[in-house]
Amino acid sequence: MVQAQIGQTLVPIDPALREAFEAVRADVRVIEALEQLRLREPANIEEQIRITEIPAPPFMEDERAAYYVEQLRSRGLEDAYIDSEGNAIGVRRGSGDGPVLLISAHLDTVFPPEVDTTVEFRDGRYYAPGIGDDSRGLAVLLAVIEVLEESGIETGADIMFAGNVGEEGRGDLRGVKAIFRDHPEIDGFISVDGVRMTRITIGGTGSRRFEFRFSGPGGHSFGSFGIASAVHAMGRAIARIAELRTPSYPKTTFTVGTVDGGTSVNSIAADAVFAIDMRSNSPEELVQLEAQAKEAALAAVAEENARWNNGDISVEFVLIGDRPTGLTPVASPIVQTAALAFEANDIPLQELGISSTDSNVPMSLGIPAITLAGGGDGGGAHSPGEWFAPEESHLGPQTILLTILALAGIEGVTEPLLRMR
Repeated sequence: MVQAQIGQTLVPIDPALREAFEAVRADVRVIEALEQLRLREPANIEEQIRITEIPAPPFMEDERAAYYVEQLRSRGLEDAYIDSEGNAIGVRRGSGDGPVLLISAHLDTVFPPEVDTTVEFRDGRYYAPGIGDDSRGLAVLLAVIEVLEESGIETGADIMFAGNVGEEGRGDLRGVKAIFRDHPEIDGFISVDGVRMTRITIGGTGSRRFEFRFSGPGGHSFGSFGIASAVHAMGRAIARIAELRTPSYPKTTFTVGTVDGGTSVNSIAADAVFAIDMRSNSPEELVQLEAQAKEAALAAVAEENARWNNGDISVEFVLIGDRPTGLTPVASPIVQTAALAFEANDIPLQELGISSTDSNVPMSLGIPAITLAGGGDGGGAHSPGEWFAPEESHLGPQTILLTILALAGIEGVTEPLLRMR
């Protein structure tokens, strides 16, 4: 094993792996496929726009999934289907005795149904909610499938392509969780998410999200004065949680994101609820933070009940989100292969990152997984002003294709770099 400097990050490169990667890169069919991706990028952007303009709010991805599964079929994955969770899935079969590689991009956006997703072009940029996150990834997958089918390349691995539901917010990675539940044969995973090709995401930030629900008898603000208030207990809990201390490394964070409760200005609240998001790159720190937040809420309830000398207030902890932590080793073939694909396209690799993406799920299962961006430039993700600019954007699908083919192997050229588990 030797160390090769790629961008600003040291990635261990196995000489044998580099040799196999270069053999893939030199294959004339691969060279032609890469060129076709460059030539077809304008058409790929048109596909990206079509996808963007099909709304896909959380838990309402059906229309986009139906469109996407037809696109998978029209590009050669004739047996593509929508599974029980709503994921659009198609498989490109390999030689039959190799590993299984899953490539996915998420169908859902963060935006509610009333948000207009019509794309506008201004000053070299395309503007629309979701144009980059993750319509870009979905379009890249279709472009890659198209050139693969035309190339006639037979891979050693089966390659599963998916437009998955439930990546954003309270979707809680439900789409990818379902795929790995139903397909234990998967040996490796690549998520295509976002735009700028600056990093390989190799770590998954874990999160636990709860609703803390406070309950009491409630009553009239004047006539029932002297009974404990659910809103007051909630306020005490939030104040206690706000004083918690978390480490900078491993990065661990929390926020009370939303609050609700009470009936009217002249009522003692019977019910109150807040939603809390807790995150960490360390599973141990996440467990500790969760315990501290719950302890703070229980102490707040006891304090509110003691203040009014009764025990009427209680709190319930309702889990609404559970994203596991995980890490793909830097020396893993999937990381090395992606780094070599960056190098092949002269893309500076600025960091090996940790984030919260669909890759969290396979990472937590010990399955090699990374997240890569789809190429181009962009900004304003999760906002109405989200934008995408097609600056060297063809490098995204080219990098994805090279990574896929080296991992999957090409019959008569190389064995799959992805290992069967």
